Amino acid sequence: MKYEKSKIKQPEFNRAVQKFCVTMWLLFFLLLIVPAYSQQNIEASRLATLKYGTETELASLIQSLRNENADYLDGELIILAGATRNQQILSGVFGFFSAREKSGLEERAIRAIEGRDDEANETVLSAVDYLGRVKAGNAIHVIMELLDNGERRFMNNAFRALGRAGSASSELADETADYLADYYNYRDPGDENRSEVINAMGATGSANAVPLLTEIASNTDARFPLRIAAMNALSQIGDPRGLEAILSCVNTNDPNVRAAAVAALGPFSGDEVDKAILDGFRDSNYRTRIASAQASRARILVDAIPYLQFRAERDDTPNVKDEAIRALGEIAAATANDEAAQIIYGLFSERRNAERVRLISAEMLMKISAGNYFSKLIEELDDSKRRNQTNLYNGFLKIVSEAKIEGDTAEMESLTRRFLQNGSVLEKLYGLEMAANNNLSSLSAEVKVLLNDRNESIARRARQTAERLGIETENS
Repeated sequence: MKYEKSKIKQPEFNRAVQKFCVTMWLLFFLLLIVPAYSQQNIEASRLATLKYGTETELASLIQSLRNENADYLDGELIILAGATRNQQILSGVFGFFSAREKSGLEERAIRAIEGRDDEANETVLSAVDYLGRVKAGNAIHVIMELLDNGERRFMNNAFRALGRAGSASSELADETADYLADYYNYRDPGDENRSEVINAMGATGSANAVPLLTEIASNTDARFPLRIAAMNALSQIGDPRGLEAILSCVNTNDPNVRAAAVAALGPFSGDEVDKAILDGFRDSNYRTRIASAQASRARILVDAIPYLQFRAERDDTPNVKDEAIRALGEIAAATANDEAAQIIYGLFSERRNAERVRLISAEMLMKISAGNYFSKLIEELDDSKRRNQTNLYNGFLKIVSEAKIEGDTAEMESLTRRFLQNGSVLEKLYGLEMAANNNLSSLSAEVKVLLNDRNESIARRARQTAERLGIETENS
């Protein structure tokens, strides 16, 4: 029996090829258009929620916007806040804008305070807090009027907001400090609010508050929370006239006052200040040792390096170790001090050290010189993954994602490409952040692929990264 090969006729073959090509182009088109269509649906749904949603639905939407750090609906939220008196909605919008210190709601907040008899307490409190967070200088007289009215329910928040709002300019700061000093001396803010009045004076930054603050700090008969608040306020202002009062508290018997006094020395200078800070490292109270580390960090006190090394390596309180490492890092970064940098490098490289010690050290090395220490960080990152040290790996991963390399970015680019192409969800998210932070536009192809990722978090982050890098996409 003869076997005869079957032959496909040329016209049929051509039609098959054409059909295949059309099918592939349709699939490619759908891959491009579906994510864009999906995003348009999300945005349309959110706009509808803003217009017609319940307070619960709006709270959920605002939380989503917080998580995404998204601001594209700010205009609509401002309009919504201006039109509603729903307490939960207004509090949510004020809170969302306060967290970002975003202006735009000042008029509505002032209206809420002036019409407080017709507003819920929570709405008024949120409005007051908002005006303080955005340092709305034009609102200080409205807040003063609220305090003059003597309504205890609003006082705590109002004092705090007044101090912040008063710092908008030097003229307003002096006026606000004088008002607060008068309130403290001649009116009755109540014991529960006295510390807030003192803190508010410090927040203004005005030297007009220094005489009263030094009097409170030096008064051994005053309650220690008031003395501590006064020293913190003097530290915020940084006027040399407040130094003597702080130094007088360094050797007091009360450990809380002693620690606060050392912590308040950061903005000041002089031999007496340096000696007080270094003596604080010997204090048996761990809070004072923490305060000395923080003051050394604020002062960039090179003479404190050996003390900080001792505490970073040997202190039995983890929080003291943490602050000592951070202080060493700040000193090294500010002064290019090789001794401090090598101490931190040793703490980071020693794999027997506690995870938190190694992570804080890695963070400081990236601050000192990301370019010089990035190779070692990648090495330790990969080692922690091989050893299944999940917490350490995730900590290193976060530090890597926040690093910004100046000069040669080849290693950063290689690691970022690895994450974008073959990483886990977390690695891809961090990889996109790395690409954006270091302007790695050479990875535009990898970023474009993730625009269509099935994981919405990755796709959304990819869109943000593409926008920051100026990568052209179908949406743009």
